[in-house]
Amino acid sequence: MYVVIFTAEIADLNREYFNLAAKLRQRAIDNYGCAEFISTTQDNQEIALSYWPDLTSIQRWKADELHIRGQELGKSQFYKGYRVDICEVVRHYQGASQEP
Repeated sequence: MYVVIFTAEIADLNREYFNLAAKLRQRAIDNYGCAEFISTTQDNQEIALSYWPDLTSIQRWKADELHIRGQELGKSQFYKGYRVDICEVVRHYQGASQEP
């Protein structure tokens, strides 16, 4: 399993961004094998984690037309700068939920 870690300095996250982000997230899961996609913002920082079964799935996602358009908008409108790290998950475990 692999995780793609996207971090960015936010310029302007408007309605267009949120609509596009929702479409991209669902497309990654439905069409490219993304197992989980979570993101959060704090102040002017965003971090997104997406989990993938293999590098081929990530490469296919990177070539998706809508994803490419999203990258272009990210560079020109949504972000001041960004970073992408692709890491292999060597161990994964989790504890019980804390819900009552």
